Amino acid sequence: MTATVPGEAADSERIAAFVQSETRLAAPPLVPEIYLHLTDAITPLWEATEATLDRKGVPPPYWAFAWVGGQALARFVLDHGRTALAGKRVLDLAAGSGIVAIASAMIGADACAADIDRFACVAAALNAKANRVCIATSTDDFLAGSETTTVPWDAVLAGDVCYERPMAERMMRRLRGLAATGRTVWLADPGRSYLPRTGLDEIARYRVPCSRELEDAAEKTVRIFRVLPTVA
Repeated sequence: MTATVPGEAADSERIAAFVQSETRLAAPPLVPEIYLHLTDAITPLWEATEATLDRKGVPPPYWAFAWVGGQALARFVLDHGRTALAGKRVLDLAAGSGIVAIASAMIGADACAADIDRFACVAAALNAKANRVCIATSTDDFLAGSETTTVPWDAVLAGDVCYERPMAERMMRRLRGLAATGRTVWLADPGRSYLPRTGLDEIARYRVPCSRELEDAAEKTVRIFRVLPTVA
């Protein structure tokens, strides 16, 4: 976990104030039990984020949307995850809003939302507070290192991470390496271009309403997979 120094704490407070002022609490359609700080328009919020940080080239505010992959994975966790995850240490990888970590905490897991975007981690913490659960957050890059690098988690969950080739390849190497150590590894995907064709065991699927601001359709089918271990 990344330690917070005084300067970072002040910056986190500034980011938290920004998140609260530029978003609204709303429940995503597939997971009405969970409230998130969300926005309806990506470009104005992105521009406001750059103005707040006084620099260009900041990551898009992915944390301010309930992406269909995260919704479906959170739904699966709430409905079917208790046996596998309750009482376990669960990592929500590339967490964005933290919806999967929040769902995991709701069923009794010790959950952490990990995202290299600090805005995402601050937003995830605010979202957890809004839902009266406790989660940890981390900006550590868990994709760094080799596929066999150990992590202190019993389960690793990732929603919608195969939208770019470099990201998908790094993510899948890491997830398969973790699965090979006996960890529970679940992946949600709505049909992104770089989802692997092999090494995945489908365990559920959902139809998720979505905005055309983010997707090319008003509804997407999201499949939930168990990631299979690396084949020797």
